[in-house]
Amino acid sequence: MQTLIKNATIINEGRIYEASLLVNDDKIEEIYHGDTPLPEANITIDAKGSYLIPGVIDDQVHFRQPGLTHKGDIYTESKAAVAGGVTSYMEMPNTQPQTITIQALKEKFELAAQHSLANYSFYMGATNDNLGEVLKADPATVCGVKVFMGSSTGNMLVNNKETLKNIFREVPMLIATHCEDEETIRRNTEKYKNQFGETLPFRYHPFIRSEEACYRSSSLAVELASRYNARLHILHLSTARELTLLSNECPLKQKKITGEVCVHHLWFSDKDYERLGARIKWNPAIKTQQDRDALREALKNDTLDVLATDHAPHTLEEKNNPYFTAPSGGPLVQHSLIALFEMNQKDIFSKKLIIEKMCHAPATMFGVKKRGFIRKGYYADLVLVKPGVRDLVTDESVHYKCQWSPFSGTTFSHRVTHTWVNGQLVFENGTFHEHQKGKALIFEKSSSHTNQH
Repeated sequence: MQTLIKNATIINEGRIYEASLLVNDDKIEEIYHGDTPLPEANITIDAKGSYLIPGVIDDQVHFRQPGLTHKGDIYTESKAAVAGGVTSYMEMPNTQPQTITIQALKEKFELAAQHSLANYSFYMGATNDNLGEVLKADPATVCGVKVFMGSSTGNMLVNNKETLKNIFREVPMLIATHCEDEETIRRNTEKYKNQFGETLPFRYHPFIRSEEACYRSSSLAVELASRYNARLHILHLSTARELTLLSNECPLKQKKITGEVCVHHLWFSDKDYERLGARIKWNPAIKTQQDRDALREALKNDTLDVLATDHAPHTLEEKNNPYFTAPSGGPLVQHSLIALFEMNQKDIFSKKLIIEKMCHAPATMFGVKKRGFIRKGYYADLVLVKPGVRDLVTDESVHYKCQWSPFSGTTFSHRVTHTWVNGQLVFENGTFHEHQKGKALIFEKSSSHTNQH
């Protein structure tokens, strides 16, 4: 099966240029520039006026399967992902059962092979007592080890200091951390509960899950990674202060300590709690406008390395509760890319930077085999984005099982019109083609303690 995408405006590897592209089966066969004659193909799509980009690789999602499928599942959330231009994802272990054994990991891969419209990998979860299982994970297929050094569900909070040392000393893979200090959070919770009781306004969320809670935990992670020469990736950074723990002095490939920022921490600020309440209650919390501006700047100057979503759906019934019982997290994969294009419209980020941080950098950082770039011989994970449209987000227009979005009521000026996964057109102007499923991601480089990344 050959597909010709002609007259596209390609954004790739720091360039924006007009070209046409031939997809043969699951790979990019040729890129045609200028007046080069174009071949015949089974399918031809005229992409004039649209941007053609590599598929987004989201390094942090919670798709809720197994065990929490009333909120979302691999099928529904991967469907929303491809509708938003996300062609590959890395999913977190806090499901039921938790992904803390090799068997549970294997079962997730089997579920995804049957149901996922996008490509996939899964994190192995660490606990205080499963290091033996963690060390069995295969770095060629498993994206990393997730360590909750703070808020978690079940027994996934790793708060035993000896266990933490052992993880950072012995795990040969990328260690991805959720960093919030539990003791600080408990102390803050008690203080504000005494003051307000159960009716605490949502605007106090960043006071409970404070800058101090984040920094204490992140600085501990950096200290351990530095001591044991481990490969650390700090997820969803939310404060200006934490940025002092990171560096932009060497290329991404050589970094041993990297940082991720999420869409909601770049888009919203604490001024939005009054309007949106539980819909923007995340852990770590959305913080001040000054923090948001610092995160934006750090993404631009390469202090922050990748841009993801932390997509974590809950039902509206669960969300519509008082502060202490409303869960944290929200759905984002369907609008992450166009939200960033909206920020480009507002001169916050360049288009080249968006593609660098959402497509290229995750592929480089994790060593994803032949994805994340528009290159000959690479998998044809591709997305067409149409500018100059009015796209109103409503709770009714989303593909998430939870049927709501923190962006509801927002009108975007770009729309994802086509998404290809492994050369197969899976999303086309609101219609899904589901006969082919995504593939497991393959990682080409070792994330060992001895190698530089």
